[in-house]
Amino acid sequence: MLSLTVFFSSILSRSWPFRQSGEKPEHPLLAQSREYFASLDLGKPLQEYDFVVLDTELTGLKVNKDEIVSIGAVRIREMRIDIQESLYYCVCPTREVPKQSVLVHGITPAQASKAPPLKDVFLKLLEYCGNSVIIGHNINLDMGVINRCLQQNFRGVLYNLCVDTMRLARVYQERHWAGAPEGFNIARSYNLKALSQEFNLPLFPEHNAFNDALQTAYLFLFLVHKLQSSSTWTLNGLKRVGGSRKWGVV
Repeated sequence: MLSLTVFFSSILSRSWPFRQSGEKPEHPLLAQSREYFASLDLGKPLQEYDFVVLDTELTGLKVNKDEIVSIGAVRIREMRIDIQESLYYCVCPTREVPKQSVLVHGITPAQASKAPPLKDVFLKLLEYCGNSVIIGHNINLDMGVINRCLQQNFRGVLYNLCVDTMRLARVYQERHWAGAPEGFNIARSYNLKALSQEFNLPLFPEHNAFNDALQTAYLFLFLVHKLQSSSTWTLNGLKRVGGSRKWGVV
């Protein structure tokens, strides 16, 4: 009987949702994020929320495998870009940066090896994001890698509401051509640069995490302005149109 008790105690101690002895809880900043967004009032005008527009450069495009080599972010307050409060870090990955990705973002293995480790950069990122709504272009890719790494290093994920400008752009194009469907090009590109050129936005050199975050911020403000009806949009309205289905509290 005693041996069975020991056996089942051993099984329970290793099984979810029971925490193993000595297992660390999620980081306090992640716990605070979870609590804040679980009760966030989505009914206020967008001007009353803070937004963080972020972008990452990666070693590849596989969410479950590739690593971050740089992170860039800019803040939007009262629906205006606050360029003075921005963030940019190169990151040292655990493996050498592949040559094919260097051709995209230009960060060499030598440059990456001198950068701070991901864990140090993530502490600054968590503090920077705080209780802000996160904006990104194809944000599921960025948040997929970020949350995988957060889980590995801090025992949790970001619970911030996430909004995808690629989804906003698709909705805008569909509404724009609703009255003349013959003019809608189903093969159109939703690439960040292509959209920015189409909408005559300021252009910044691409495949740099900070520049792409800034480019996305301009695109976000343009699309929100175009998509809003005569009434002021609330965060709930923005969530319905452009909220990420995979990450955050959507």
